[in-house]
Amino acid sequence: MSKQVIVTETGYQKMKEELDYLKNVKRKEAAEAVGVARSFGDLSENSEYDEAKNEQGKIELKIHELEEMLNHAKIISDHEIQTDVVNIGVTVKLHDVEYDEDIVYNIVSSREVNVKENKISDQSPIGKALIGAKVGDTVTVEVPDGTIKFKVLEIEKQDD
Repeated sequence: MSKQVIVTETGYQKMKEELDYLKNVKRKEAAEAVGVARSFGDLSENSEYDEAKNEQGKIELKIHELEEMLNHAKIISDHEIQTDVVNIGVTVKLHDVEYDEDIVYNIVSSREVNVKENKISDQSPIGKALIGAKVGDTVTVEVPDGTIKFKVLEIEKQDD
């Protein structure tokens, strides 16, 4: 997975915090759970042991993935973020032409997506269509239900 990951400074910090938590808290909890399950006896018929080992494996995989991402991350600093076009690190206000309503999205890397906070990936259908758009542009997005047309109203730096 040596593919470069583009992230904002905030996203990079969150990944580092998550890695630290996994290594220093979750890893220990998983090892303790394996130890407790091992004490229940015969491992060949011990579902608690199997479950604890599976959870431990998931944690180790997540640690490895985060380390890879951090090692190959390209951090976009605030001063690099341009507001003349839509790109990672901006907040974009759009007007949905069909429904005649406005919506605001934060464009982030695929690692920073949070739908509840309207943080969408630059790799999502809407994100891909918006990248490079300018204020005043109308963008058509192909989605499973058809097409959506957005007019770009504003572009500004994200408030992390």
